[in-house]
Amino acid sequence: MGRGSLRAYLSSAKGTQMGKIQSSLTLSLLRCILTEGTVYYDGIPTNTINLDALRSNITIIPQTPELISGTLRQNLDPFEQSDDAVLNDALQSAGLFSLQEEGDEGRLFLDSVISGGGANLSVGQRQIIALARAMIRGSKLLILDEATSAIDYKTDSIIQNTLRTELGGDVTVITVAHRLQTIMDSKKIMVLDSGRLVEFGTPKELLQHKDGILRSLVDGSGDKETLYALAGAEDLA
Repeated sequence: MGRGSLRAYLSSAKGTQMGKIQSSLTLSLLRCILTEGTVYYDGIPTNTINLDALRSNITIIPQTPELISGTLRQNLDPFEQSDDAVLNDALQSAGLFSLQEEGDEGRLFLDSVISGGGANLSVGQRQIIALARAMIRGSKLLILDEATSAIDYKTDSIIQNTLRTELGGDVTVITVAHRLQTIMDSKKIMVLDSGRLVEFGTPKELLQHKDGILRSLVDGSGDKETLYALAGAEDLA
């Protein structure tokens, strides 16, 4: 897996089975489970990389990120390694300030108190905070595990814009897809069926397969023309 790319994967499995497939992918990258074959990160076998170094470069943003009880500052920088200017810059880049209205009584600041698990925040706020935390850590690989499937369109748009404009060129994003619109401009899409790789390539390449899984999902959606346009494949629609 090379750096500086936006990738996504789809699975035709449903429910519990899909959850197992997603977990296996993530756990394999983190070296939490034994795998057949070799997993590469930036061209290097992960089993030859120091475990702490490997995991410190990877951040997973799940559908409902967990936060600790404390201030927003403590959630962003629990080891107090960054100053407030860095933390506020990360929050702005991640889109928190775009999500909040001026004068909003619920507006978040670094000293705002966060309940255990982030219970006093919306799912969207928690995801943006998790994204800001990854930016502060300097993570080189972000895994969005169905991260935007439970949030509103405005928040999703803010997060998608951040992923495409605010991350460094050496950061790779892997998106586990729920909304097709969030992945159709990815550099590569991997389609899994029952845990097996069945399609892999650029969105436009996969849409050229008339009997392909990705094409059938796109053709069956209500946003067909938009999805083809995002993939740069208007001529195939």
